[in-house]
Amino acid sequence: MAKRLLIISTLDSKQPFGAFTRPFYLGQYLVDYFEVLQVGLDCSSVDYAPSVSIGTRSLGAYIKSLQKHIEEFRPDIVYAQETLPGLAASIAMKLKKYENCSLVLDFHTFSPYEYWTRLSSVSNKLNELTQFVKTYIAQGSLVFSGNPIIAAGESTPKLISQWYGINHHNIHSIGNGVTEDLLSPLSLTEKDPYESLRPAKIVVVVAPKTYQFPSNDMSVSMTINVAKHLEDNQQKVHFVVIGRDGSDIQGLLPSNISFVGFLPSRKDFVAHIKSADIGLLPFSKQAVAGGARNKALDYFASKKLVVSTPEGLRGLEEFKDLEHLLISGYSNEEVANYVLDAASNLEKYQPLTDAAYNLITEKYSWSARAKAVAEILMNASQQNYKSVNLETLNTSAG
Repeated sequence: MAKRLLIISTLDSKQPFGAFTRPFYLGQYLVDYFEVLQVGLDCSSVDYAPSVSIGTRSLGAYIKSLQKHIEEFRPDIVYAQETLPGLAASIAMKLKKYENCSLVLDFHTFSPYEYWTRLSSVSNKLNELTQFVKTYIAQGSLVFSGNPIIAAGESTPKLISQWYGINHHNIHSIGNGVTEDLLSPLSLTEKDPYESLRPAKIVVVVAPKTYQFPSNDMSVSMTINVAKHLEDNQQKVHFVVIGRDGSDIQGLLPSNISFVGFLPSRKDFVAHIKSADIGLLPFSKQAVAGGARNKALDYFASKKLVVSTPEGLRGLEEFKDLEHLLISGYSNEEVANYVLDAASNLEKYQPLTDAAYNLITEKYSWSARAKAVAEILMNASQQNYKSVNLETLNTSAG
């Protein structure tokens, strides 16, 4: 009989990107190993397993929902993704001891590092400092709980060691994956969404407006500045920003940039990514993310030549400059020069695109990621079972 797995996250079907991606797609493939229940903010898009929508980010609501569904579902493992669900699970399972139920945490990012790094560049420094203190305490409590941690990026274990002064004995790095619809070729019947912008090469930037994630705002600002540098080359290069409306942007925009807004249809999103020529990751040193950037994986899977700043590749250290992509410096002018070179020499850089795609297909499918996660979850459950049996034995002996 399959073990029961309760996944608790901030999965929000109204915003099917960012934090949504990891719990949704891991859950989709973890059903091959467990009987799954998804609990999240809005799980209306979960069609592969039973699900529960909490509807609010309140810690109290998360704790209450968890207690109810642990009682009803009787999971062998609670898999808590991100800080809020992790805290809720930790508190709920301490308030009442659930026998034979283990807790495994998943850190999508290392939030204190993000807030601290951005502190000097944001307008509301008090809010950023407050978020830094809150997340430092919150994630620290989870680190010191001793529960197994799965990290979405290789940098997270190192940051945990540096910031909390401990080497967590049970932490694993398993990054994000890519979906099958991005790996498959674009249908020949699909209309080019950029037809009116041709013959310019299309440089796509994915930067949705997400909850408490100003790094995307910074990437949009850099994109606008880079576009200004190349406005005289608009017959060669045109920038397209997905996830933002031009009305959100203050100031005069260059003529070689378009904003297509949020694309609610997955099919439209895939068509826009695959029809582009270049995927751009324009992140400054301050625009940090503690986990891997899903958009980078999307570009590689779609066979796009990628131009990135060093920060744009955080969590994806396996991808190398001039081997899988082009990595520029941080100045707007240098990024612009790299983009223009890429647009003018797509054929020359095709081997980089092919190498990145091959690496993606070999190691970065969600099914492969889910298998690795399943092994950790199963091991945690077995360790907990042994621990409970030993406690029972000791009690009986006493």
